[in-house]
Amino acid sequence: MKIFLLLYLLLFFGLAMVLPSYRVWKATGVNPYKLGKSESAHDYIGVLFRLTLIVTTVIVTLFAFLPNLYAYLVPIHYLAHPSLNFIGITLLSTSVVWVLVAQVHMQKTWRIGIDEDVKTELVQTGLFRLSRNPIFLGMRMILLGLFLILPSAVSLAILIVGDLLIQIQVRLEEEFLTRTHGQAYLNYKKQVRRWL
Repeated sequence: MKIFLLLYLLLFFGLAMVLPSYRVWKATGVNPYKLGKSESAHDYIGVLFRLTLIVTTVIVTLFAFLPNLYAYLVPIHYLAHPSLNFIGITLLSTSVVWVLVAQVHMQKTWRIGIDEDVKTELVQTGLFRLSRNPIFLGMRMILLGLFLILPSAVSLAILIVGDLLIQIQVRLEEEFLTRTHGQAYLNYKKQVRRWL
């Protein structure tokens, strides 16, 4: 499990964050990382997202290399069950594939955050026919899967905080897409649910 989680984090950061960012930058010349350092709600959410990723990495690192320190994260022992571990592994494995496929469907429009400078097309094909936010849906599954594999007070807090941040970010992006694409986005919202 330790090796699986460490490899999973490397795979997720590499394939789901670094590689698509590089691909979009090479294809468009646009930096897809759009989380800044201003006082805006969007950038503040970005700071909290980064903090959530850091804490998630710390949880997995402590579990893998420093089990004595991991005990301070207040493990929830009665949830440490093989069937829940299996569900967690299934969620992690499924969600990373789901996120990668959604990113392929976004192609050059993929961003980390809201791009106020470059108008991109409204993606409505592929997984975006099933969910308006397939990447965020995948991230929600990742948070739940991690909690089921490493149930603790801290991973539960990450699950709750991460999900709240995703809910807020989705609404910020929906407002932006309504301003940018107008009636086309409103029609899309009527046809496709926010999650599934």
